[in-house]
Amino acid sequence: MAKQPRRPSRPRGPAGPVRKNKAAPAERYPPRKPPKKTSPVVFDAQDPTTEEARTFRLGAVAGATPGKWIDAWKDRMPKVPLELVPITVSTQKSAIDEVDAALVRLPLTDDALHVITLYDELPVVVAAIDSHLLAADELTSSDLDGEVVIPLLDDALSQLDLPGTTLASFAPLSAENAIETAASGVGIVVVPMSIARLHHRKDVDYRILTDGPISTVALAWPRDRTTADVDTFVGIVRGRTANSSR
Repeated sequence: MAKQPRRPSRPRGPAGPVRKNKAAPAERYPPRKPPKKTSPVVFDAQDPTTEEARTFRLGAVAGATPGKWIDAWKDRMPKVPLELVPITVSTQKSAIDEVDAALVRLPLTDDALHVITLYDELPVVVAAIDSHLLAADELTSSDLDGEVVIPLLDDALSQLDLPGTTLASFAPLSAENAIETAASGVGIVVVPMSIARLHHRKDVDYRILTDGPISTVALAWPRDRTTADVDTFVGIVRGRTANSSR
């Protein structure tokens, strides 16, 4: 009988651990990639796209109505607040130095100022609700003969001339107090229509003075301070859109 080849003997002793992943250690754990180089962070650096914080200050005489222009400003310049600053006609020339631009009443003569005429206001006569003057739809200067005119601290109608009237003997009053006094029947007040509407009361009414002086409202600002914000506001009052050219 032929002799069969001998099988290799198994190693004696406890079996070693079975390696499930036969890949080399270097393949199983590749070396980490070097970190990317980054620039140091500067926390106090300014964003070049951030606008400088500022406020547009708009002066306005009593009776001026900039509401629609202010609304347009808020839509077009949401990051620049508009501050409305009340000014008086008697001090409007010097007040312009404290604001970016101002709504004023003409006449205002100063070569150092840019002045753009905006609109005209009719003068009106304010009288007590039971005054005979209110029987007419409108009045002329001759209709006021014999009337007492109450003087104003801040007269918006500096060219008013009513030869047949008498000036009240007491000190000038603010427009609000003068209209309140007129309600008692002591006298009449002559002001631009917007001021009569501003201080409207149930015990007074007004009529247009057809031959009285017109009050013109204008926008004014110093020539040497024509900033980009001023240009924007000028464009708004002139009806330019945000995309229209000057």
